Amino acid sequence: MQIILLEKVGKLGELGEVVKVKDGYARNYLIPQGLAKRATEANKAAFEARRADLERAQTDKLAAAQAVGARLEGLMVQITRKAGMDGRLFGSVSNIDVADALVAQGFDIERAAIRMPDGHLKQVGDTRVDITLHADVVVPITVSVLGEQ
Repeated sequence: MQIILLEKVGKLGELGEVVKVKDGYARNYLIPQGLAKRATEANKAAFEARRADLERAQTDKLAAAQAVGARLEGLMVQITRKAGMDGRLFGSVSNIDVADALVAQGFDIERAAIRMPDGHLKQVGDTRVDITLHADVVVPITVSVLGEQ
């Protein structure tokens, strides 16, 4: 399916590009999220009429993400969980736990924005986790998992 991107989508394209994606990806994710529209002639004309407003909105979102990213830069989040003698956790620390810890520190970060490259944390120690605030703004933070007996 041919679609017009209404904002930058990572690994797919920039604002205004006409790209071909699978039908399900367009129907189930991109179009309902407001990230794209079908590439019909009417939609292309409507997009060109709104292009300046969409570019301004994208610039504002990028600036807001960069501001939050500057505050998050170098942040360390501590999470305490029950652990065994060898440092393995009883359970794990997921992106939901990291999001809750960030909310406790005054940041409103969606859990879907938290990227854990190695999956859930199952060991006591420090781990680097990426926060994706925008397609162009990815901020690394440190999650320190502390064990309690």
